[in-house]
Amino acid sequence: MKKKLLSVLLSTAMVASLLVGCGSNAASDDSAATDAAATDTANDSAATDTSASSGEGGFVGVAMPTKDLQRWNQDGSNMQAELEAAGYKVDIQYASNDTATQVSQIENMITEGVDVLVIASIDGSSLGTVMSQAKEAGIPVIAYDRLIMDSDAVSYYATFDNYMVGTKQGEYIRDNLDLDNAAGPFNIEIFTGDPGDNNANFFYGGAMDVLNKYIDEGKLVVKSGQKEFADVATANWSTETAQSRMENILASYYADGTKLDAVLCSNDSTALGVENALAANYTGDYPIITGQDCDIANVKNIVAGKQSMSIFKDTRTLASQVVKMVGQIIEGTEVEVNDTESYDNGTGVIPSFLCEPVFVDSSNYKELLVDSGYYTEADLQ
Repeated sequence: MKKKLLSVLLSTAMVASLLVGCGSNAASDDSAATDAAATDTANDSAATDTSASSGEGGFVGVAMPTKDLQRWNQDGSNMQAELEAAGYKVDIQYASNDTATQVSQIENMITEGVDVLVIASIDGSSLGTVMSQAKEAGIPVIAYDRLIMDSDAVSYYATFDNYMVGTKQGEYIRDNLDLDNAAGPFNIEIFTGDPGDNNANFFYGGAMDVLNKYIDEGKLVVKSGQKEFADVATANWSTETAQSRMENILASYYADGTKLDAVLCSNDSTALGVENALAANYTGDYPIITGQDCDIANVKNIVAGKQSMSIFKDTRTLASQVVKMVGQIIEGTEVEVNDTESYDNGTGVIPSFLCEPVFVDSSNYKELLVDSGYYTEADLQ
C-alpha cells in the first residue's frame, strides 16, 4: 500500500472532488445502476460473481453477501460505480449467502493485494481467521452495514444508525395506534432478522425499547407469546421462513376472527412473508406492518395499503461515505467517523460512521423514492 501512495497523492484532487459524505445527495448517475440492480434476480455463483475493473487510484476489494436480496444488488452496484468513478480498481464479489464462499472470496482478494477491504458479512462472527490474514497483510478493513465481530482487524464500520431504525419502527406503531391515549388492548406479533446478523439485535432492541412499556402495561398483547429475540429471529431474513411462521401464528391465534393490529417486521423481506401469509389466511383489515429497505415489492404494497411503512436507507449515501473513507485510508489522512462509543465488536469499540435513516409511507414515498431518482414511476407500477 505504501508503494502506491505517490501515485495516489497525484490523483488526490480528482478523488476529493468526486467523493461526498452521507449527508449529501448521491449523483443521479447512480439511479441507473440502482434500477439495473433492482431487476437483477439471478442467483450468481462465486464463479460468475467475479468483477475486477481497472483503476489507477488503488485496489479495493468489496465482499457482498448475496444477490438474492434487492438491497445488496443496489449496495454493490452503487459501491462499484462510485469507486470506479473515483479512480479505483475494484474486485466485487457476491457470496450467495454462503459464509465459506465469502471467506474464500476475501482470501483471494488478500492474495491479489488489495489496498482496502470493504466487507458486508454474511455471518459477522465467522470471519475471524480470514480477518487475521488481512491484518497480517496490513490491509485495513471497513465493515459495511454489518459489524464483523470478535476481530481486532476491523478498522472502521460504516452503516446506518441501526438502533434508530428500530426506534423509528416502534415509534411508528406507537403513534399510529395512539398507544399513549387509546385504551387498547391491541394485538401485535414480532418478526426480526437473522441471528447471525448483529444488526438484527439493534433493530429489535430499538423497537422493543419503544414498545416494551406498552406490552408491560397490557396495552399491547403478543397473542403468540413469541416476544424474545430467539423466538422471533428469521434465519437469512427469509421471506419464506417468515411466511411459514406467520401462517402458523394466524392458524393458532387468529383463526377465530381475533383482530391483529400490528406486526413489527425488521425488514422488507420478512414483511413480505407476513403479507403473503395474511393475503392467504386473514380476512380482516391489514394490520400496521413495518419494514426496512424500501424494496420494490414492498413499496408497491405500501401504495396498495398492504404495508404501512418501510425504513429508507439510501444506499447511495452510504456508498459515497465508504468511498470517502477508502480515499482517506489510502491517502493516509484522518478517516471521518461520527461515533466512537456504540459499536463494540468484542475486541473493542470500532470507530464508526452512522448515516441517518428515514421512514417511507404512503404520504411521502413519491418525494423520497421517485423524486430523488432512487426509483422511477415505472418501477412501482
